[in-house]
Amino acid sequence: MGVSAWIWLAIFIIGFLLGYPFGFSMFISSVAYIILERIDLTTVLDVMVIQFETNFVLLAVPLFLFSANLMNASSLTDRLFNFASAVVGPLRGGLAHVNIVNSMIFAGMSGSEIADVAGPGAMEVRAMEKAGFDKPFSCAVSAASATLGPIIPPSIPMVIYAMISGSSVGYLFLGGLLPGVILASCLMLWVFVISGKRKYPVGRWSKPKEFLGILARSFPILMAPVILLLGIYTGIFTPTEAAAVVCVYALILSLLAYRTVNLKGLFKIILQSVCAAGYTSFTIGGAFLFGYVLAREEIPGKVAQLFLSLGLTDSAALTLLSINVLFLVLGCFIDVSASLLIVVPIILPVVKAAGIDLVHFGVVVVLNLMIGLSTPPYGEAGFIIARVTDTPLGAVFRELIKFIVFMIVALAIISVFPDTVLLIPRLAGYRG
Repeated sequence: MGVSAWIWLAIFIIGFLLGYPFGFSMFISSVAYIILERIDLTTVLDVMVIQFETNFVLLAVPLFLFSANLMNASSLTDRLFNFASAVVGPLRGGLAHVNIVNSMIFAGMSGSEIADVAGPGAMEVRAMEKAGFDKPFSCAVSAASATLGPIIPPSIPMVIYAMISGSSVGYLFLGGLLPGVILASCLMLWVFVISGKRKYPVGRWSKPKEFLGILARSFPILMAPVILLLGIYTGIFTPTEAAAVVCVYALILSLLAYRTVNLKGLFKIILQSVCAAGYTSFTIGGAFLFGYVLAREEIPGKVAQLFLSLGLTDSAALTLLSINVLFLVLGCFIDVSASLLIVVPIILPVVKAAGIDLVHFGVVVVLNLMIGLSTPPYGEAGFIIARVTDTPLGAVFRELIKFIVFMIVALAIISVFPDTVLLIPRLAGYRG
């Protein structure tokens, strides 16, 4: 690399070490490179405009953020919790299993781990503590189960990955279904084991009439992910349009059907969603410039050549193992969107050279980064649940680390067995 490239890299690293947002660091370092290389600003503007114009799938991001915020502000998540309690509550450690199943259902409308932790997570912890569960354990279950949010469709990280890799958002969503079930099963296995040791309470079975009443009250919400997935895979609407459909559906439920949100509350939700979408959009914009520098310096090709020279692409399993380790480490320190936007463009040539399917790789990467959101020192999910429940952070992470072991087991399963990701997409016509 030339002097300008080294200065670009140095500015980015300094920004990271000083704690600046990744979008800002990517933007400032790339602007410095452009000035030093005396690149025409019209070229830069063309890059930005073309990238935003052609990646229309990014419209799904603010829409999914809005639907998640709307669900959290209304009583929709409470109704989901009651339904999950009726289904799996009678198991040993009942409400812990309920927490996990509730996250699976919530994931079908939100696509965001943070929305799950900050919204239903706090309510679930209160319910578990009241039932007799240890508070740190309750927090750990909420943080770990929120990992399901971006694995089970829809998924905001998968939308971003699709933009970077050119993969089909629809097939990525389908690819996350079975891994989501595997991950939930691993988490529930640990809950079952630890609940037996600690004698955590068991819920009661609902009477048939009572269960039907709960089902009737929850049914409109349960239909949201069904409408979304059927609409996408029957071709009625695209994944981007599906995000708008979910928003409209959530609005109808909140404003008209259940009347749990008024116009004043709706304005606050919109403002909250705009702020979150603005931060995400700025990060993506900075990544477009950052990617331009990467491409101009031919860094992805050089990284691929390095992997080739070391023989790491001779085996898809070895390549995936090394990349898994990389993302597990990165996830402990770096935000999910930043990891996707910075690292994926660099290693995509390596992935292709090793013959790894891009849909399989995308689901593996997203799960990898979700584990990072629960892992210290970054551990954003752990920090959030500790803050909203006023629980000592150290106690939360001591419980959470045991769940992380089982999450890594799920990651290993879907990494070693690609069919766990690709089976459902192939049934839907995927030929990758």
